[in-house]
Amino acid sequence: MTSPRSIITVQQHILQEQKKFHGASGEFSWLLSGITLATKLIQAKVRRAGLADILGAHGEVNVQGEMQQKLDVYSNEVLQHCLGVRESIGILASEENERPLMVHNESPNARYAVIFDPLDGSSNIDVNVSVGTTFSIFRRPEDADLNEASRWVLQPGTEQIAAGYVVYGSSTILVYSVGSGVHGFTLEPSIGAFVLSHENIRMPNQGKYYSVNEANRDSFPPEYGCLLDKLRRGEVNGQKYSSRYIGSMVADFHRTLLKGGIFLYPPTSDNPSGKLRLLYEANPIAYLAEQAGGIATDGKRRVLEIQPDSVHQRTPLIVGSQAEMRAFAGCLE
Repeated sequence: MTSPRSIITVQQHILQEQKKFHGASGEFSWLLSGITLATKLIQAKVRRAGLADILGAHGEVNVQGEMQQKLDVYSNEVLQHCLGVRESIGILASEENERPLMVHNESPNARYAVIFDPLDGSSNIDVNVSVGTTFSIFRRPEDADLNEASRWVLQPGTEQIAAGYVVYGSSTILVYSVGSGVHGFTLEPSIGAFVLSHENIRMPNQGKYYSVNEANRDSFPPEYGCLLDKLRRGEVNGQKYSSRYIGSMVADFHRTLLKGGIFLYPPTSDNPSGKLRLLYEANPIAYLAEQAGGIATDGKRRVLEIQPDSVHQRTPLIVGSQAEMRAFAGCLE
């Protein structure tokens, strides 16, 4: 008789991962449990979005100059509440807030900064497109004062100690890494827990899809047009590519992570510095991509090596499998 497959929850997995680090105290697993709790609450609201009065604009503009959606505001508040009670967290930084929020920064136990986009792709929620939450975790620099919020937050992506995202789609999936591989967990509604469903995710060496908003092609720098032509003509190892673009970064990257290929958010004439935010969009995605065997650049350099100078700094993002990224590098020559 075949024994049933073991069920491993994300909390169990975090505890197992924690054992790999000498002197781990359990604070980090407590921190991550705040993220999983918040995302369960967010997914419950997302699933009721068409029934509850939660769709549409909130009526205010955020620091990005974008009209806030009701779900943006709700998701931001939930993450702040769930993480704000964790004493190990000193700083929270969000897409929806102009400045980092200092929570337990004066406590000697405060060791971490959490940076997040509460609801990526929220403008698409009213047409039932998958949306997501991204997060990045940094440790407070040893020489940083407790009240130096910018020192906690403005670190290059190489200093991330964990990063991940949750995609709210046909199922709710959490993907995260603490620097020892990428793992995915699917929310099992019957028990209210994220269970391991994608262990040690590896991005395929080559895919068959590229993901980009081609409506902006005329304003892309020439190297991007070069790559798109190569992909369509079958000039990358003989593979002819198809276009898949959802318009929700988390959903587009999730497909790229599992199926391979390439996701591009190039600079344009209107946004020469790119449109995605470095700290809470590009950095966590780049971290996961590299952990899974992929590559992430801003078109010129490794995303994780960029030294940020502001919380809401923008960047281009090109992320994908080895074969497609080599083809892009060839277009730069």
